[in-house]
Amino acid sequence: MWAAVYDETGGPEVLRYAEVPDPELRGNGVLVAVEAVGIQGGDTLNRQGGLMASTPHIVGYQAAGTVVAVGADCDGFTEGQKVVATMGYGSHASIVSVPAGACYAVPDELDIAHAAGIPIEFGTADDCLFEFGGLTAGETVLIQAGASGVGIAGIQLAKAAGATVLATASSDDRLARLHDYGLDHAINYRTTKVSDAVRELTDGRGVDLIVDSVGGATLEDGIDALAYRGRISWVGRAGRAETPADVWPIMQKNGTLTGVFLGAEMAMNPQRTRPMIESLIARCASGELTVVIDREFALSDAAEAHAYIEGREAFGRVILRP
Repeated sequence: MWAAVYDETGGPEVLRYAEVPDPELRGNGVLVAVEAVGIQGGDTLNRQGGLMASTPHIVGYQAAGTVVAVGADCDGFTEGQKVVATMGYGSHASIVSVPAGACYAVPDELDIAHAAGIPIEFGTADDCLFEFGGLTAGETVLIQAGASGVGIAGIQLAKAAGATVLATASSDDRLARLHDYGLDHAINYRTTKVSDAVRELTDGRGVDLIVDSVGGATLEDGIDALAYRGRISWVGRAGRAETPADVWPIMQKNGTLTGVFLGAEMAMNPQRTRPMIESLIARCASGELTVVIDREFALSDAAEAHAYIEGREAFGRVILRP
């Protein structure tokens, strides 16, 4: 098979397109001929400095395609079936081998590229908002990095739940587009101090919940924007801060800071996360929720795709096509 691989961590330029051995079929799993790879922020972070399970290494958490082989002990999937799968690594390839528990059926009415942008993005947003964020109707939520995959998913889910939704992005143009997905109040973090804007928009009260995928100084300012006894779901460090955020001021508000990692929850509580993700896939298939695709690249151009994402101009998901 063909894959985007690297022999050492580093910038996008370490990625190269190469022919590598096909993965082995698990007894309890399937082989999937990949048709679309949804690049995650974690993919770029792992490429920059994460652990390498092999050399050369194939990075990537999520891909969608067609089942081409089924293990002897695998139930629930058949050859020719469309699926989306999550994995610890390996998505940047033309074939992936995954256990059945990591696969989700894709309805006929759902585009395969859209399917490649659902489980991690919408599942993470759902957990940040509801399972760990405790969001209820009538509350106010701030979603940092609103134009990201998790951000756009979070805006839609929060609005559907009856919340007032604030979000940040780096340009007025990107913020304007977010109103189509349920955004109530837009904040340009390059021209405005976010906590000041939040207090103005909430009559000085602050927000009940913040979904933060950035960390660093953004997390610190978010604490300043939080209402008394507010909550923060902290889900990433897209800001790539080299020093830990100073979070002690949250105690002055009796606030709650919760780290959220969907991968761990999927491993520890699949009885909860699996139906949750299946429901999100169904809601996207029905048109209730929307997967936004910014650009598509050939798998052979994975280095260019990673560089594009790191330029922070993408709106929604960036897809690789083998």
